[in-house]
Amino acid sequence: MGMVGRLAAGTLVRLRNHKLDCVVGEFLGSGGQGEVYRAWVRNGAVSQSLALKWYFPEWSTRQQWSDLAWLTEQAPPSAAFLWPIDMAVATVTQHASSFGYVMPLRPRSYRGCVEIVSGRLDISFSSLLRACMRLADAFLSLHAKGLCYRDISFGNAFVEPTSGDVLICDNDNVAINLQGSAGIRGTDRFMAPEIVRGETTPSVATDLYSLAVLLFYLLMVSHPLEGQRMLQGDVFGREEAAELYGWHPLFVFDPVDASNAPDQDRHRNAWVYWPLYPLMLRDLFVRAFTDGLRDPDGGRVREGEWRDSLARLLDLLIRCHCGAEIFVEPDGRPVAGACWSCASPPIEAGRLPMLVLDPDGERHVVALDAGRRLYAHHLRGRRYDYREVGAEVVRHPVAPDVIGLRNLSADPWIVTAGGGASGAPETMVFPGRSVTIASGTHIDFGPVCGVVENDERGPDL
Repeated sequence: MGMVGRLAAGTLVRLRNHKLDCVVGEFLGSGGQGEVYRAWVRNGAVSQSLALKWYFPEWSTRQQWSDLAWLTEQAPPSAAFLWPIDMAVATVTQHASSFGYVMPLRPRSYRGCVEIVSGRLDISFSSLLRACMRLADAFLSLHAKGLCYRDISFGNAFVEPTSGDVLICDNDNVAINLQGSAGIRGTDRFMAPEIVRGETTPSVATDLYSLAVLLFYLLMVSHPLEGQRMLQGDVFGREEAAELYGWHPLFVFDPVDASNAPDQDRHRNAWVYWPLYPLMLRDLFVRAFTDGLRDPDGGRVREGEWRDSLARLLDLLIRCHCGAEIFVEPDGRPVAGACWSCASPPIEAGRLPMLVLDPDGERHVVALDAGRRLYAHHLRGRRYDYREVGAEVVRHPVAPDVIGLRNLSADPWIVTAGGGASGAPETMVFPGRSVTIASGTHIDFGPVCGVVENDERGPDL
């Protein structure tokens, strides 16, 4: 038997601003504030499917009404937010004590982040990194508007497992930074320590803490503060939780104090995943849960820094010969000495070629393994634009151990051997053609230049 909500299928609710009736359909789920339904609105000959969130009477307050009215007048910060479109009111007296709002409907292919953490959803490292990068980007766009989310957790974020695209729901939590109405503190285990201690209310600063927890959960499949201190004593109740998450929080991988290190049996995920990632990511988490615990205003990792580091991690993700995705450090060395999947050495040390780009006066390294694609993000100076493919690493048709970079853009490249030294001969690589990836090769892509490091030259492609 399926789930049943308070609103019967076929019930009509009225959209306040659009002056249209909305037909309630399938009950989709329930949360702490209300229920969500599929709904249809007809405007002339066009019928549109939406999601309807209908509040429980205790949440149908004047303040909630006022907050919603303001939110529906704001443009969505980005396409990642399933933003409130219009408020909905009852057309029958039976439901007159409640109201709700409509928002875009989440496609069925999107899965809850909680499914990743629980192990119910298998997702590749590449899709997971793209999802984390897009979550950071989405909250950056929200905070840039002077808004805070107030309840970041894995219950409010959804991922398309193949593409890594994300959608964020429950945006009725959003408020102007430091001006939100009382009542929303966040979700247990995601709330910043200063909120747990009762010292403040949700803000951009507390959002940054919750975002760091969410990213740690997704990438390490564990909580950053849940280590051996959870196992001390026979009871873990409200007082113990306040101590662990609020009064004396301690990162499980704190570089100075190991008293809350993960337990080898109870917190196995933390030990398994932590050593798989490059040092740059581990350093960010250390800062987020050391300085970020002590200094909410100045010590927390910003959304843009997460986004940048996650984009760089994508460029350091390669495939082992067994097909599993593994990481290398920026110098081309594998992060782990053995593949997590097949337990064999993933690549010969020092043999993986790396493309060093310098788009913003800052060294940006891309591992050139076969199948790697370069985007406008890399080659056109359009940061975080992964829609336009500009190049792909391909194998030589006769000598498969030799790889080259194929020009998939509309413009020719200028290639110089020897790192682009003065007087070295230049070669034009036209669209559709390839250049052998050899150490010291300098490539002028147009807006951006790069040089290949750490490889030996093979036959021309």
